[in-house]
Amino acid sequence: MRYLPYILAGISVGGQYALIAIGYTMVYGILRLINFAHGDIFMAAGLIMIYLSNPLTLWLSIPLVLILTVLLGFMVERVAYKPLRDAPRMSVMISAIGVSYLVQNVALYATGGLAKTYPSIPWISDQITLWGATTKRVTVITPILAIALIIALILLIKKTKIGMAMRAVSRDIDTSRLMGIKINTVISITFVIGSFLAAVGSVLYFANYTAIVPTSGSMPGLKAFVAAVFGGIGSIPGAVIGAFLIGISENIIKSGGSSWTTFSDAFTFVLLIIILVAKPTGLFGEKQIDKV
Repeated sequence: MRYLPYILAGISVGGQYALIAIGYTMVYGILRLINFAHGDIFMAAGLIMIYLSNPLTLWLSIPLVLILTVLLGFMVERVAYKPLRDAPRMSVMISAIGVSYLVQNVALYATGGLAKTYPSIPWISDQITLWGATTKRVTVITPILAIALIIALILLIKKTKIGMAMRAVSRDIDTSRLMGIKINTVISITFVIGSFLAAVGSVLYFANYTAIVPTSGSMPGLKAFVAAVFGGIGSIPGAVIGAFLIGISENIIKSGGSSWTTFSDAFTFVLLIIILVAKPTGLFGEKQIDKV
């Protein structure tokens, strides 16, 4: 089947976009903030892996990458966003853009602007044949792992005390504060979860696309953001469905040859425009009611 390799690649990259998109949609759901630095945290996780894999074994590097990326996301929230908790929303958004450029420039200094090659991960990066199509094992692992992590996250939000607090804060942050919920703790945990999923997505993504430059997080981050908007930003199932649809669609477009590949990225943003015009709240987004 001619399109099978592209469909498999689309499902795989869709799972990777989904893991990034969840970070966007969770932060927006609680803070009404688009964390523009989220894609750069995803890129930073890839660079951390490269620099750790030389002195350490890969199987020790991977958990360290997850831990260090979580710490980076936690520090970004504490340093750049927490002091602006009561500031106008525009100030917080400008701070998010500033953090994005700061992470990119630190990466530019660390790499000297040169592309770095992601290490090959044994077993995950191995070639396999599936229904006559040759692909990497990570292509099969990604959607399974992504769905498992998403189910675990949904159970955490629905069944645990911290999940209940996150849902309360997303509904009304001021009332939640009056009810004794520790707002700063809830927001920090949200950033920690988002950064962890971005780190997992980074390991899976760069196992396929091995060259990393300081701007490597920009396009995956933008596509994950579009996926979150497509599904209805603030909705985790919506972000996941949007991510898989975008991943599969752009890879099917690539199957048309080099002339069509040029438009694969443009398709994502055309889709965003169509969704915003037809249904501004996204597929599963809730209609916002302004109180007078």
